[in-house]
Amino acid sequence: MKVYWIHVLFICLLFGANNASRPAVINIGALFNFNSTIGKVAKIAVQEAVNDINSDPSVLKGSVLKITMRDSVCNGFLGFVQAMQLMGTEVVAIIGPQSSAVTHMVSLIASELQIPLLSFAATDPTLTPLSSPFFVRTTLCDQYQMTAISEIVEFYGWRKVVAVFDDDEYGRNGVAALDDALADKRGRISYKAAIPPGTRATRSGIMDTFVRIAMLESRVIILHVNPRSGRLILDVASYLGMTSNGYAWISTDWLSSLLDSYSPLPSGMMSTMQGFLILRAHSQDSDRKRSFVSRWKNLTGGSPGLNAYALYAYDSVSILAYAIDAFLNQGGNISFSRDSKLSSLDNSARYLQEMHIFDGGQVLLSNILKSNLMGLTGPLKFGKDRSLGHPGYDIINVMGTGYRQIGYWSNYSGLSTTSPEILYSRPPNHSSANQHLHPAFWPGGSMTVPRGWVFPTSGALLKIGVPLRASFKEFVTRVPGSHNMFKGFCIDVFQSAVNLLSYPVPFEFIAFGDGHKNPNYTALVNKIVAGNFDAAVGDIAIVTSRTRMVDFTQPFVSSGLVVVAPFKKINSGAWAFLEPFSPLMWCVIVLSFITVGVVVWILEHRINDEFRGSPTRQFITILWFSFSTLTFSHKENTLSCLGRMVVIIWLFVVLILTSSYTASLTSILTVQKLSSPIKGIDSLIAGNYRIGYQVGSFAAQYLTAELNVSKSRLVELLSPEEYADALRLGRIDALVDELPYVEMFLSSHCDFRIVGPEFTRSGWGFAFPRDSPLAPDMSTAILKLSENGDLQRIHDKWLTTNGCSQDNTQIESSQLHLKSFLGLFLISGLACIVALCIYFVRICRRFHHASRTQAVSDVQSGSKSLRLRTLITLIDEKKDPSKKRKKQREIEDAPFDEERDEESERSAKKQQSQTSGYDSDSNL
Repeated sequence: MKVYWIHVLFICLLFGANNASRPAVINIGALFNFNSTIGKVAKIAVQEAVNDINSDPSVLKGSVLKITMRDSVCNGFLGFVQAMQLMGTEVVAIIGPQSSAVTHMVSLIASELQIPLLSFAATDPTLTPLSSPFFVRTTLCDQYQMTAISEIVEFYGWRKVVAVFDDDEYGRNGVAALDDALADKRGRISYKAAIPPGTRATRSGIMDTFVRIAMLESRVIILHVNPRSGRLILDVASYLGMTSNGYAWISTDWLSSLLDSYSPLPSGMMSTMQGFLILRAHSQDSDRKRSFVSRWKNLTGGSPGLNAYALYAYDSVSILAYAIDAFLNQGGNISFSRDSKLSSLDNSARYLQEMHIFDGGQVLLSNILKSNLMGLTGPLKFGKDRSLGHPGYDIINVMGTGYRQIGYWSNYSGLSTTSPEILYSRPPNHSSANQHLHPAFWPGGSMTVPRGWVFPTSGALLKIGVPLRASFKEFVTRVPGSHNMFKGFCIDVFQSAVNLLSYPVPFEFIAFGDGHKNPNYTALVNKIVAGNFDAAVGDIAIVTSRTRMVDFTQPFVSSGLVVVAPFKKINSGAWAFLEPFSPLMWCVIVLSFITVGVVVWILEHRINDEFRGSPTRQFITILWFSFSTLTFSHKENTLSCLGRMVVIIWLFVVLILTSSYTASLTSILTVQKLSSPIKGIDSLIAGNYRIGYQVGSFAAQYLTAELNVSKSRLVELLSPEEYADALRLGRIDALVDELPYVEMFLSSHCDFRIVGPEFTRSGWGFAFPRDSPLAPDMSTAILKLSENGDLQRIHDKWLTTNGCSQDNTQIESSQLHLKSFLGLFLISGLACIVALCIYFVRICRRFHHASRTQAVSDVQSGSKSLRLRTLITLIDEKKDPSKKRKKQREIEDAPFDEERDEESERSAKKQQSQTSGYDSDSNL
């Protein structure tokens, strides 16, 4: 019993000693702007969190948190001074700073004094562990917010946006993250409008900025500012009519904090924000959160309202309290020491004398990063990059006097109408088909998604370059007597597509080229890159080198390079009847005839008199029977089932062969045959021929760069007439050009032909600058032209050809080859092999039965020759096929001498002289 009480006393003393080691008061600090939208709610939330921690004995176990709050006024210098004073009070950590600009400065001091900073509002993505090792972000980084915005921009099909931001660390670094996120989605910021931060922002300055924005083509505006600047911007935008129909506004979470804190906002401000899309940090719904919301209303009377930053501020205190508790449980002591680096400085400065290093700062920081709690916002757990897990945002749409939530964004699965907490139980899916948002209400009261861009309001027309061709003017040419009026197939297609657009496109054509020689089309495309033209319209081939510089529309003509060569007509000769089959095919056919004849002879020799006789007669019979099947005139009948099977299959093969031969020979004798030494691009390159090409075409570049053709072999040609003269006179051996030009050329020059297939695949399209919003709309219009038949009607109007073009088929060989009949020969061969196998199995059975009946007294040396003679006799013997099947089976099973007695008298004499010894043995 005494031992028991001794143990109890020891435990009590140990517990008391542990409690005695804990400090009675633990100093922490808080640094934020008391008068800001975020600071007002954060002050209340932090104080409530400290009260909750101090009233919970299970957390700090007797120690009390004492918090000292300082106002940073969202000013870098004043925030730095306040932080210096706060750290002089020997705080173990600081909740804040609120401002990213202040955090950049204060983090330097915190790293030196090893005091953790838990910021619930500094969202600058450049605040990283590498640059600020003692900085811990307890809210969402702007990197996630900008990724969400980029995915919203992509979801609605926009490509260019205007970014309006505060010209400080918060604004500049946030927009830099947006620029990177948009680039990943093939979008970009077309204009960056920096607003002076804080009180330096004036209405007149913002007015000048937004007048410039109103003259831009982009109508998607991203707003990443502070509430003060934001109010001025909304007022100016409303005054300029920039919150009306056609615009799209997306705001970062500063505006949602304003809505949550002071809802409803003044009616004038709410009317300005109609149709805005706003991001708000997502927090998981829970009983604890609902309880705190109810408690908040009792504390504040509903003003200010609870916003997301208040929740993060509350959770920051919870994270810190549990980390301090873990630190004390590990035996840590809250102590400070003098910084040796400050000893060398002037100690007369009072603020330097108060600066001390927190000895347990590194351990406390480690405990903070190991946190795994459930807070008001959801799970509080840090990843490897010190960011909170499962970042997400609510996407809200301002309507009337409030707003409506149209979806969510999460780093896990992108845009969705389902809560992220539900998606976490499913596999992540970022596919475009899985991205969803509810329909939104847009500025101006429209439910239709804004196009996102308009033509600049400067009044200038689009300058569209048009190639001034010297040949093939059916495609594009200038109207005679005019300066900037053009006509042709390409012009009609362009104007018809523009007429299908839902908005007017003011433009003017500008000629490119001198009209005496076809211009270089790559140089025309370069004019767009240089800004001389806003687009190019004409017969412009879409090739790889040009797509690297500009955007093309959907092709309106299929094109590709082909080879054109002269040909000569060849009449049928004396040996034309041999041309339907290739030499190898003829050899296989002859061999097959002989093989089938031999197989049928083997199968019919024993039972069919027509396949017996002298060797010469039998050889002639084999040849006659096999080749007479060619005309189905064979007179020999087949008696065996195996022979009939082989003959039937062979006659089917012969039927196919004769039909194919007849058709091919008819074609050869009745159709004019064309001949050219050039069979396609491969033979053209290998044969060292001279090659003509059209001036201005990409064909020359392709032949030299891609196919390694020497420039000395290339001949520049201007017009279809020059094509024909060069081919006829031998200046060139072949012409390489795009298929539409070649079709027009061959429609009036019937003595040339396309040889070989197209060796490139491309098309013609209209060229626009990179990321031009007009290019996809024009592509859609071209597809509509194709679907409704207008594109074909325009083609028939300009590119009609005469009857000569019907002969423009490629020169190909009509000769039949063995590979076309391999299946037939395989079937016939298998039938022969199967029949022979069955036949020889029967022979072997009879031979085996006959061998067992031979006399045992035969001499060993004579036995082998006798067996061979017996086998030959079995193969050559005559068998009567007229018996019934049952009788035939009995004869096959009877001794060999009985079967031999059924032969004819002539055959019996011959067999008797050869098998006399066998007869005496078999009669035993």
